[in-house]
Amino acid sequence: MLGSKCNFLRMSLQSLLVLNLVLDILGSFPSVAAPPGEPDEAYDLDNYDLTSETEWDNLDIIFYEDSYDYDDLDQQIEVKEITPDTPSPDTQPTALHKEKEKEEETLPTQSPVPVTLDFKGPGLFGPDTGLGVPTCLLCVCISGSVYCDDMGLEQIPPLPRDTTYLYGRFNKIRHIKNTDFLTLKKMRGIDLTGNQISGMDEDVFRSLPQLQKLVLADNNLQVMPELPVTMTYIDLRNNRLTSTGIHSEAFKDMNQLEFLYLSDNKLDFIPTPIPLSLRRLHLQNNNIQSLHEDTFCNHHDLSFIRRNLEDIRLDGNPLKINLFPQTYICLPRLPVGSD
Repeated sequence: MLGSKCNFLRMSLQSLLVLNLVLDILGSFPSVAAPPGEPDEAYDLDNYDLTSETEWDNLDIIFYEDSYDYDDLDQQIEVKEITPDTPSPDTQPTALHKEKEKEEETLPTQSPVPVTLDFKGPGLFGPDTGLGVPTCLLCVCISGSVYCDDMGLEQIPPLPRDTTYLYGRFNKIRHIKNTDFLTLKKMRGIDLTGNQISGMDEDVFRSLPQLQKLVLADNNLQVMPELPVTMTYIDLRNNRLTSTGIHSEAFKDMNQLEFLYLSDNKLDFIPTPIPLSLRRLHLQNNNIQSLHEDTFCNHHDLSFIRRNLEDIRLDGNPLKINLFPQTYICLPRLPVGSD
C-alpha cells in the first residue's frame, strides 16, 4: 500500500515538471503568447453598444472634413451667348458663282451606253464582259475551268484564252456564234445544259482542235452541229433533233467516241456508221421503227464482233427488237427495248 502511494507521488511530480517546461517554452515565443495590454483596455463584448451617445460624441468629424474640399461646389458656371459666324466677303456667293451653278444644272445628261458582251482585252480577271465586270468575276475561273451556271446569261461571255472547260448550264442562251470559241485552242469540254439554244453558226465547234466533250442536253436544237473527230462524249438528249438534222456519216471518223446520248428526240433511224470505239448508245424515246442488219454488224463478215458496245437503249420507240435478230448477232449484249 505504501509502495503504490509512492509511485503516485512520483508520477505527479513528473507531470508538474513537464507542465512547467511547456509553459517556459511558450513564454519564449511572443506570437503564441497572449497579446499585451492592461486589463482595463479589454472590451466588454456583451455590453458593447455602437449606438450609445458616448461613442458618437467621441467620433472625430474633423478628420473627415479635412479629406474633402467643399469649396469646389461653390464654383459658378458662366453662360454666354453664342453668335453665328458671319461669312467673309470672299466666301459669299457672287453672281459669277450663281451663273456657273445654273449652267451645271442645265447641262444635258448623256444616254447610258448599251450593254454588250464583246471582247475588250484579257485583263487581270479575264476579258471584259461589257457588264461592268470581267468574266472571272462574273463567273468562277478555277484552273482553266470557267463556271457560269445559272447566271441569267443570254450570250456566252468572252472567255480567257487558256479556258479548257466551260460550264454555262441553266442560262438563257439562244444562239451560239462562231466567235464565241474562235481563239480557244485548249478547249476540251463544253456543257450548256438547260438553255434555250435553237441554232448556232456553221462550224462553230470545228475550230476547237482538242474538244472531247460536248453536252447540249435540254435545249431546242433541230440540227446537230458538225464536230471535230476528237470527240469522246456527246450528249444531245431532250432536243428536237430529226434524222435529217444529223449530217451523213457524222460519227464515222470519231475513232475515240465512247458515249453517245440521243434520247428524247425525233429521230427516225439510227445514224450510221457507228465507230467501233462506242461503248454506250442511248436512243430511247424517239421514232425509230426499223433496223438494218448492218446497223451494228457486218453481214459480209460473220466473224465480226463489236466488243465495246455493251449498252444500247431502244426502249420507248415504236420498234419490236425481236423482229431483227440478225442486227444483234455481233453484239456482246442485246439492246434494251420492247419485244
